Amino acid sequence: MIVLGIESSCDETAAAIVQDGTKILSSVVASQIEVHHKYGGVVPELASRMHIEAITPVVDEAVQKAAINIEDIDGVAATRGPGLIGALLVGFCFAKSFAWARQLPFAGVNHLEAHIYSLFLMDNKPKFPFIALVVSGGHTNIYHVTSYDNFELLGQTRDDAAGEAFDKVAKMLGIGYPGGPIIETLAKTKNPDAIMFPRTLLEKGSFDFSFSGIKSSVARYIHDKNITTKDEKAQVAASFQEAVIDVLSQKLINAAQHKKCLRIGIAGGVSANQTFVKKLSKRAKSKNIKVFSPPVELCGDNAAMIAARGYTMIQQGSLCALDHDVFSRTKTD
Repeated sequence: MIVLGIESSCDETAAAIVQDGTKILSSVVASQIEVHHKYGGVVPELASRMHIEAITPVVDEAVQKAAINIEDIDGVAATRGPGLIGALLVGFCFAKSFAWARQLPFAGVNHLEAHIYSLFLMDNKPKFPFIALVVSGGHTNIYHVTSYDNFELLGQTRDDAAGEAFDKVAKMLGIGYPGGPIIETLAKTKNPDAIMFPRTLLEKGSFDFSFSGIKSSVARYIHDKNITTKDEKAQVAASFQEAVIDVLSQKLINAAQHKKCLRIGIAGGVSANQTFVKKLSKRAKSKNIKVFSPPVELCGDNAAMIAARGYTMIQQGSLCALDHDVFSRTKTD
């Protein structure tokens, strides 16, 4: 089965062609970073307008790169949520119309489940059960994954997501957007333990996260110390990143031990941070736990993961009707 996947939940317009849920024939992503860069974050209205401009060319390119004809497509999947409502509507409505016009099965995919599916597009896939972390600009969720359809939510952020904290700290430092890659690059030059920013672990046994405290602590430090030079900013970046990695790693390992899992999978934009991957892997190895992370091109928002999840849903007959709509946070039909 050949599935066309479409993703437009935030600031990437993406389309991909995936065969049998595992083989990526093509994956095209149109980024909006240059548009949102000067604002230090995503502007929803601008994102929606850019999706409208990009959606048709991106889908056309995905079909061409896959070396197939449109008639070869057997099913369609698109991100249904969560995400920015205006952005979601562009991809979802396009995909629904595409499927309806061709009488193809159409699946509306949960964006967070799709990120977990990026792990199944790897050659070395984690076996069930495993602990999965979906960590991005909008989400920081821990799941206990026991099958292709069973994702038990163990914990989530109570305020800012980890990726959002990276972006906001980068904006405080005036170093650009998106914050994650810039902070990681700057952090490589400094001692991560030089500044001891707080690690918020919440109540004992909790797998939830809170990053508002460290964000406020960094803001106070920048103000009180009058941080202005590149060297000073690099030091703040290194210590901030270390604190976030420390919390993410500890929560993940605790969750794996709680569920007696020997495997951890990480996905989402922040999983592209190789400092995080290496430090988590080192800590997990001491507990006999193996860490799985997708290649960088599958860490951020992409349509291959949407098509992969959509394939499973189409196979099971879990389809969207014409009157189904998108959802921003909580799924409702």
